[in-house]
Amino acid sequence: MVCPRCIEAVSGILIGLNIPYSSIRLGEVELVSQLNKEKREILSNTLKKKGFGLINNRKGQLIEKMKNLVVGKIYHSSEGLNVKWPDFISEILRLDYKYLSSLFSSVESITFEQYIINQKIERIKELIAYDELTLSEIAFQLNYSSVAYLSNQFKKVTGMTPTQFKKSTIHNRKFLDDVY
Repeated sequence: MVCPRCIEAVSGILIGLNIPYSSIRLGEVELVSQLNKEKREILSNTLKKKGFGLINNRKGQLIEKMKNLVVGKIYHSSEGLNVKWPDFISEILRLDYKYLSSLFSSVESITFEQYIINQKIERIKELIAYDELTLSEIAFQLNYSSVAYLSNQFKKVTGMTPTQFKKSTIHNRKFLDDVY
């Protein structure tokens, strides 16, 4: 789950299946009690139909938490993005960053750093499409040291400059869970 609408969708599924839960956050649901095998299978199939899935192993859960922390910080945080990712991630997950980064790379086939960059680029696309902020304001909001650095990274990932992207009639944006 990578957005508030995802939380609403999963909540609706749980309510529809009469599965009580105590809390629901990005990428995480706390159930009131364990599910039996049959109920778990029904939940899994219903989630799959809506584009979600159960994560059953610890490594998958850690990676999902890492992704949700990035998305939460980049898209849903009211504070600035002045964050040192290794410190932020390892502090919250209480694990060594080198281990987490290596785990992420081994499962996702890109580095965690590239995942962060890709999420930031998608956020830049969104902000450009909204046309409410200047490129300088976007660079400041996403903690880029300069507009030039933002533009270089944007072009490296997308193949076009932010200005070219803004002028294009098609804003090829991705769903958050499709950003890798």
